[in-house]
Amino acid sequence: MKYLWLFVFFGVLIWSAVNPHDYFTWFLEVLPALAGFVVLSLTYETFRLTSLLYTLILIHCIILMIGGHYTYAEVPLFDTIKELFHQTRNNYDKLGHLAQGFIPAMIAREILIRKEIIPYPAWRNFFIVCFCFSLAALYEVIEWLVAVCTGTQAEAFLGTQGYIWDTQSDMAFALLGSILALLTLGKYHDKQLKKFFE
Repeated sequence: MKYLWLFVFFGVLIWSAVNPHDYFTWFLEVLPALAGFVVLSLTYETFRLTSLLYTLILIHCIILMIGGHYTYAEVPLFDTIKELFHQTRNNYDKLGHLAQGFIPAMIAREILIRKEIIPYPAWRNFFIVCFCFSLAALYEVIEWLVAVCTGTQAEAFLGTQGYIWDTQSDMAFALLGSILALLTLGKYHDKQLKKFFE
């Protein structure tokens, strides 16, 4: 499992780094995946996660790397979807923001359960959703700061495509992602977590 994970991660990373839209945008988009890899490497022996979580994190990294290669506004598959469904914009960034809520929700859930920080499921879920929404808002602030500091260089990073409600809808998709994660994967996650309490 570990070697397959590494093979896929570095395979997609290398692909994404070959002739991307521009290297500045590529770096900004891929940086969270690289940071995540460092954290996972440092904690692999001391706080190994469930296989579900490693799979979800890899999927999130792939989403980031694809966005870094093409920019979130120009992913070809989502250009095709845009044309087929007569959409006004390439919505790959919405998939990215959905994942931005979905995957961190499961990471937070695992840490909270294993460290027994919030023992009550309802309060734990409430905290997770609030955490993910705050994380999404923080990311939007970071995007704004990058845009202010770099000017037009950050246009591909922002990926607003002229949509005035892009920031709000990005946060809403992350919020939706966190709720969907808890609703759809909670029971399966509990089964994987049992091994840590046996």
